[in-house]
Amino acid sequence: MKKIVIIGGGIAGLSAGIFAQKNGFESIIVEKHHTLGGECTGWDRQGYHIDGCIHWFVGTKEGTPIHDLWTTVGALDGVEIYHPESFMAVEHDGVTVNFYRDLDRLKSSWLGISPEDKEEIEEFCSDIKRLHSFSVPAGKPLDLMNPIEKIKYIFSMKDVGPIMQKYGKISVTELAKKFKHPALREAIASFMPEGDYGAISVLFPLGTFTSGQSSIPKGGSKALAKRMVERYLSLGGTVEASCEVVEADIKGGTVKGIKCTNGKRFEADYFIAACDAKVLYEKLLKGRYPDLEFEKRYNNPDTYPLASNIYIGIGYEGEMNDVPRTLKFPVETVDINQNQKPIEHLQMTHYGYEPNFAPEGHTVITFAINQFEPELDAWEALIKDKEAYAKEKMRIGEAVIDAMETRFPNKKGKLKLLDVATPQTYVRYCNAYRGAFMGFWPTISGKSLNHTGRIKGLDNMLLSGQWLQPPGGLPVAVITGKDTIMRICKKEKQQFVTS
Repeated sequence: MKKIVIIGGGIAGLSAGIFAQKNGFESIIVEKHHTLGGECTGWDRQGYHIDGCIHWFVGTKEGTPIHDLWTTVGALDGVEIYHPESFMAVEHDGVTVNFYRDLDRLKSSWLGISPEDKEEIEEFCSDIKRLHSFSVPAGKPLDLMNPIEKIKYIFSMKDVGPIMQKYGKISVTELAKKFKHPALREAIASFMPEGDYGAISVLFPLGTFTSGQSSIPKGGSKALAKRMVERYLSLGGTVEASCEVVEADIKGGTVKGIKCTNGKRFEADYFIAACDAKVLYEKLLKGRYPDLEFEKRYNNPDTYPLASNIYIGIGYEGEMNDVPRTLKFPVETVDINQNQKPIEHLQMTHYGYEPNFAPEGHTVITFAINQFEPELDAWEALIKDKEAYAKEKMRIGEAVIDAMETRFPNKKGKLKLLDVATPQTYVRYCNAYRGAFMGFWPTISGKSLNHTGRIKGLDNMLLSGQWLQPPGGLPVAVITGKDTIMRICKKEKQQFVTS
């Protein structure tokens, strides 16, 4: 029986481990943290549970390939799905713009706000609807398809292809400017920060949401990852937690073993790096096996931006039944920067649909504030002064509570700060380069990366995870974990087993 060592116990690593076991390999997952799941996680503070990952989850629609994959790895076994009525609500100058799940309701509500935008609204909704026939492909990766399979794949993209071309050539800002009403412009523009970000970043999430392909698994991110861990262990997999890999032992183009900070060493026939790509190439491989495609992206952050976030958890002594699950509201005096400018909105998500996340009658609330290159530099410098770093976290948390009390005066005195995570939190716990929670963000000038995970010069190590395909995230992680085992099976000349 061939042995596979998997470096990293996030969603990609767990997916790889599950399919390794299903296909007759002996596998072990070696994980830095004491808890598996990577960035698909959550944590408890003061009697509340802060969900640190899932804002919407692609793969909740039965009968789609990605749903079947999530079911196979145990992520959705016996799980109730919560279907919020809106993806997000955005407030602007007394007007609330809702991105409803029901596309007809979305169109009707927008026409009620701005009849003069009828043509633009109808075109926008029609293009979203064209994406309803698209399902995230979760079968063979392109490099393993035969010619007939490639033709079928291309044909399956016939509806989404024109939409990708249309919206891949304009920015989110340009899309927003097509609308006359300032509230509609603001709502669309708020999807991404000002810059070169492609408008397809607006269309795809709304396409999966309004088609029912993305919703929220009850129980949250940590519980989802735990179900995958249980599935992996039930198949005979092994876990070595609290064990950070620091070096690969390489001889003659073959990885012989890996070394960990605690002195442990693991040997195998194959090694899967289901970890951060930067960590793999620079730390584990010591820069000896560079990848030009990744280097180009790391060296051009304007064209291939990375993002992390400040994540604030707040406990509220009350319920939020009359507030949309995710609400973006304007702020005027919050001293928190994004792309070197003070933020103009705060995005709030409440978990009123998760009664076990808070004491009875209470609600846990999170705020996510994206951070880009300038701010990531600042956080890297600030953490060197632990006292200053802690003070800045507290200042930000208090500023967000002040802003929330300004927007919701009836909640004054009923809010308490639970925790503040920063980009450096993701670095500390997940070894995420610059704290990135996704892959490279899609821009108009950037070229989409579709990487096989193969490492030039090494014959038995592959990269897996969200860095291989844009935009990253959980679907890419679970798919590439599977794909990596498919590639190993092909090399071993054995049939890949799905279930």
